[in-house]
Amino acid sequence: MTDRYYLGAYWTARHESDESCAHRAERLFERLGHLEPTWRQWHETGRTFKQAQERQVQTGRASFLNLFARKKNRIGDGFQYWLWAGPHPDEATAVSGFCGSSSHLQTSVCVVDLPTDGEVAGRVLTAPVLREVLRAVVRCWEPAWGVVASEQYRDQVSPSSGDAGTFVGWMTYFSRQWGEVPPLPATVRVEPVEDLGTLVILTEERFTVTNPEHVRLATEVHQILDAAGLLRAL
Repeated sequence: MTDRYYLGAYWTARHESDESCAHRAERLFERLGHLEPTWRQWHETGRTFKQAQERQVQTGRASFLNLFARKKNRIGDGFQYWLWAGPHPDEATAVSGFCGSSSHLQTSVCVVDLPTDGEVAGRVLTAPVLREVLRAVVRCWEPAWGVVASEQYRDQVSPSSGDAGTFVGWMTYFSRQWGEVPPLPATVRVEPVEDLGTLVILTEERFTVTNPEHVRLATEVHQILDAAGLLRAL
């Protein structure tokens, strides 16, 4: 079984203007470009991969304001976007998001769908790179909760829907408002993200659902965090 990984950051009820959301998005894509060469050129979707390759888009504030002005990218009082980068379909990275909504019922989100195979995956599916990606997302969007996770492990431990906030990932972020992280096993890395919150990293090697030690450690950390009241639906 090959794990497929994603990064997700989530928050609710934070009204922001299109200008504010565009500024946050601009900062994020600028930081991503420093972490991986293929993340310096982004595209919109198309009917075919070739057509999509021709739909290059800049990631500055003005470009996001243009995206947010389109009717299809407006949902209630919020704004959405979906961009991708990569040399081939199986090595593509997608970044999507929804932001700006004041609703408690509509979850705001930034999701990075990561490649599974190829040279790009080999470079980015590492703890040092994904740690910096998650830290960049946290700094730019200031979410309540975030995760870098194996979809396969998530579906095993949270088979209903993998609700944000309810499970432990390879890396898990908790904002200060979410709660204080209790002491964890010595092998687990716990670090602050400036004054925003706390990042928990289970292992420096790639977390896989087929590694019994990884699963055992994730289960132990899950139990500790759950007992501390930190694992709850957003």
